[in-house]
Amino acid sequence: MKYEELRKKYPKFIYQKYSYQVSGNNLEIFFDFRIEPNIRFKPKVVIENVPKNKCLRWNLKHLGNLVFHLGLMEIPSYWKATCSPEIIIKAGSLNREQIRWWKDLIMNGMGQFFYENKIPFQSPKIISPVRINKYTGVELFIQKEGGYLVPVGGGKDSVVTLEILKKTKKELSSFSLNPTRAAQKIMAVAGCKNPIIVRRKIDEKLLELNRQGFLNGHTPFSAYLAFLSVLVAVIFGQKYIAFSNERSSNEGNVEYLGKTINHQWSKSFEFEQKFRKYSKKYLAKNIEYFSFLRPLYEIQIAKLFSKFPKYFPAFLSCNVAYQTASGTKKPTKKWCGNCPKCLFVFATLYPFTDEKKLIKVWGKNLFENKELSPTMQELMGERKFKPFECVGTKKESRVAFYLSWGKLKNLNFYPGREKVKLLYLLKYFEKKILPKYPNLEKDSKKILNSWNNQHNLLKGFEKILKKELSKKS
Repeated sequence: MKYEELRKKYPKFIYQKYSYQVSGNNLEIFFDFRIEPNIRFKPKVVIENVPKNKCLRWNLKHLGNLVFHLGLMEIPSYWKATCSPEIIIKAGSLNREQIRWWKDLIMNGMGQFFYENKIPFQSPKIISPVRINKYTGVELFIQKEGGYLVPVGGGKDSVVTLEILKKTKKELSSFSLNPTRAAQKIMAVAGCKNPIIVRRKIDEKLLELNRQGFLNGHTPFSAYLAFLSVLVAVIFGQKYIAFSNERSSNEGNVEYLGKTINHQWSKSFEFEQKFRKYSKKYLAKNIEYFSFLRPLYEIQIAKLFSKFPKYFPAFLSCNVAYQTASGTKKPTKKWCGNCPKCLFVFATLYPFTDEKKLIKVWGKNLFENKELSPTMQELMGERKFKPFECVGTKKESRVAFYLSWGKLKNLNFYPGREKVKLLYLLKYFEKKILPKYPNLEKDSKKILNSWNNQHNLLKGFEKILKKELSKKS
């Protein structure tokens, strides 16, 4: 459907109310959204096995604001169906500063959605009862002053964070939203005891609207995780939230109507800074949200991950592997081997990992696949634009292929060794890409040894991460 007719037919999106209750061992959260004149959504979130202690009893009295904000973060997933001109907040109140913050999140976090649906940037008018008095985040009761909450997906980044933080002897709690098979395996291999599990249930009505042709597209999922993680940290008494977002996420994908579209905006340092400020003022002032891997590029993280081969059979971050069936993502057991994410992860691991181990993960050597040539060019900025995936910068993709090419070329110099055949993509790289970038040797050393000072690492963590980075494989 055309967004103009949808906006006209459905003029108001209303955040009606929220509620929550402890049911058995779980905290159940309910939201009520309405799009005038006749659409209703009632999504649900369940936080499993909440602690039955003084911490929870005290914090339950103060959870309303955090649950209200989680509901605000649910809005983009449902508002996008109609792009209603007005978002009306009846469930709570926002001041003018908060309204500006949420408009900014929609404009930046929904950039890919606007681009893919060919919609001019539409900042909805957010209408809310304005809080007159200055509001500051309540000082919540924290049970474990040194506790660290580590969100775990299915990929390599959270593995690196877990493994390095484990060495610090800090008290760690893993946390996963709708955990995939890969996430479950990773937490098991890491020895995470009693992981915190959250189930988010999308209202089936939204999936039905998608099938009918209403608008659909990317939403800022990492921003949702940020708000959810603060709620979880409060409930379980954790003071620190250590995400695994990296430096590479700062680079955008494509320009649209004079604005940079960044698929990973809600993983970027820009969002991290904005969320930290918002969280301390309006959520929970004594909780520290930061990204442990922020100073590093993806290829540096891949090098660190290569030191933990026990996770190779477990990790999986290929989005194609999470096939949609009736609107519900159901994970398959393996990487597809044909998408930008697969090729990027393969290329960044290849220089630091035995080839046989990677072939065991993917079932084949991706450098032999001629069909991936356009994808390789897109990753390196040689064709169209960088794919809308959680991949590294264009420069580090060039470095990854350069190091992979160099690994095979160097093998041919060993006396008595049978000459190694240069695989198709690396042969293409040698002929078509390498001549354009004569400084890739220098670039590779610079990137692998780089450190971005734009980060929020806690005292002492910078030293720990630098130490791991300097270790030889």
